[in-house]
Amino acid sequence: MNMTRRDALKHTALLGAAAAVAPGLLTRAETASLPGAFTLPDLPYATNALEPAIDTKTMQIHYGKHHAGYVRKLNAAMKSVSGTPSLEDLFKKLDEVPAPVQTSVRNNGGGVYNHNLFWESMAPANKEGGGLPQGALAAKINQDFGSLSAFQEAFSKSAGSVFGSGWAWLIVRESDGKLVVTSTSNQDNPLMTSVVKEEHLGKPLLGLDVWEHAYYLHYQNRRSDYISNWWKIVNWNEVERRLG
Repeated sequence: MNMTRRDALKHTALLGAAAAVAPGLLTRAETASLPGAFTLPDLPYATNALEPAIDTKTMQIHYGKHHAGYVRKLNAAMKSVSGTPSLEDLFKKLDEVPAPVQTSVRNNGGGVYNHNLFWESMAPANKEGGGLPQGALAAKINQDFGSLSAFQEAFSKSAGSVFGSGWAWLIVRESDGKLVVTSTSNQDNPLMTSVVKEEHLGKPLLGLDVWEHAYYLHYQNRRSDYISNWWKIVNWNEVERRLG
């Protein structure tokens, strides 16, 4: 059956309304239909669950627009990459990615990995968010930083000192197995062998997004307030799980 112009406009309006209600939903369906493609994962909580530390509107835009955009652009770039490597494997061999798409794979692959880790690093404050690290993670933090407060001070300082856009990280350093705090610019991360210095290479345990789109709607230029409130929703159980 042919669609009239009126029906087409109505259909377009409905699609727009669906995207507004559930940002990223259409992108998930789109990316999931591509064989071997990276997909936008479901959030482990509702977009309003991290209030008041992170507001609902920021979550909707950050996840449904920015994160979804990284997934879409990465999939487009990966059409020029042979095989189906994992993001971790790509980061170890970025210099082997075809030159025309190398920057796109670096930026958008980093955006996908970093945000996947970021969402899972948080939980509602009335559930697993906030509190204190326990067990092996607490012992390791005390061993390598002296205390939890010393670690949080170093991490907050790193996050607040990022010039422009980037991330603060807690990693298990590759060279010596020590917990260290570091930061990266843009969507780089500590797995990118040819990008970061050797002393900053390691397994990410915790990452904080300090791009302006992560906090500006609610906090404006008060990045320090965003960082301070973020500690109230850190999912320490997930961080300990990554420690292994």
